[in-house]
Amino acid sequence: MDFAYSERCQQYRERVSRFMDEHVFPAEADFFAEVAANRQAGNAWVPTAVVETLKEKARAAGLWNLFLPESGDGAGLSNLEYAPLAELMGRSPIAPEVFNCSAPDTGNMEVLARYGSPQQQERWLKPLLAGEIRSCFAMTEPAVASSDATNIEARITRDGDDYILKGRKWWTSGANDPRCKVAIFMGKSDPDNADRHRQQSMILVPMDAPGLKILRHLPVFGYDDAPHGHAEIEFDDVRVPASNILLGEGRGFEIAQGRLGPGRIHHCMRLIGLAERALQLMCRRASQRKAFGRLVAEQSVTMERIADARILIDQARLLTLNAAWMMDTVGNKAALKQIGMIKVAAPNMACQVIDWAMQVHGAAAMSDDFPLAYAYTSARSLRFADGPDEVHRNQIAKLELRAQLPR
Repeated sequence: MDFAYSERCQQYRERVSRFMDEHVFPAEADFFAEVAANRQAGNAWVPTAVVETLKEKARAAGLWNLFLPESGDGAGLSNLEYAPLAELMGRSPIAPEVFNCSAPDTGNMEVLARYGSPQQQERWLKPLLAGEIRSCFAMTEPAVASSDATNIEARITRDGDDYILKGRKWWTSGANDPRCKVAIFMGKSDPDNADRHRQQSMILVPMDAPGLKILRHLPVFGYDDAPHGHAEIEFDDVRVPASNILLGEGRGFEIAQGRLGPGRIHHCMRLIGLAERALQLMCRRASQRKAFGRLVAEQSVTMERIADARILIDQARLLTLNAAWMMDTVGNKAALKQIGMIKVAAPNMACQVIDWAMQVHGAAAMSDDFPLAYAYTSARSLRFADGPDEVHRNQIAKLELRAQLPR
């Protein structure tokens, strides 16, 4: 078990870090200003010139599709090698897209690379890898507890050479973006199958398909996350060719499990990067402000929180690197417990560290003068995304009981 960064990983870390310092961090204020101007003009769902320009620079620098080992268009990095890069990207809300490494596109590209037909890859994967379009993943539903994916009620019904889709989805991230051209839709194609994990299928749906209607955008703790956004979508007898099915009928749950493993690693490492930035801001603020005759950094409660933050971040990083190492060496299925552990540990850690950083900043933390309020909403939302804490804890406990009890 060796978590030392490989020479290739270290080279990429230096290049990504330098690009972040030279281009990404200085552009954050301009990005939010451009989004605000678009919002004031009446349309927040407009791609920003700031990010599009940075994407061109990142691609020219060879820092593009770093997440995808299976494709010749990626860097060929393992999960363990990519994880530290995701951490660096997580320090900025705009960085993942700049490197074409943002969710949900990363997961959708992994699905298409692993399970897509040559025709599907030509039509959708190639433009996604090129950063020409974006995508969304339509799985969660408002009417059922979607933490149990077998609960989904949306239907995929065969009709000759087509499938007809019917259902309502929400929290479909990225669907508001005008560049979003395709959705991966999960629904039940065989609801009466005795094996409830064989009832679901996944199918590719063009966003301009008749019957697909975006009902509303869903703000996250008051943030609209424009131009990315999160949508509630109605699929009202949407007809798509049968050739759009992914892998085959009844394989949806299998694809979902394959999709979510690497995505959880990405989320967790980005959260660690976010927590690192919060800790940096906390230390700087505490070293500049005085209260009761002493710097805030000299107050014992602040010192304890700084120390605890350092411990929590490093613990989460080691857990995540261990999960990435296991995925690389024994596969996603064997690493199921470790993946579940980091998905609980990293968001909770980030929420706590950001909360402490906010306390040091006082009332200023609630404003947009600092990135902490937005960072907290991002971290808190990830205690729901890719499965809530409770689901992961149940799975971890079952796996641990199975390992501990005599057979």
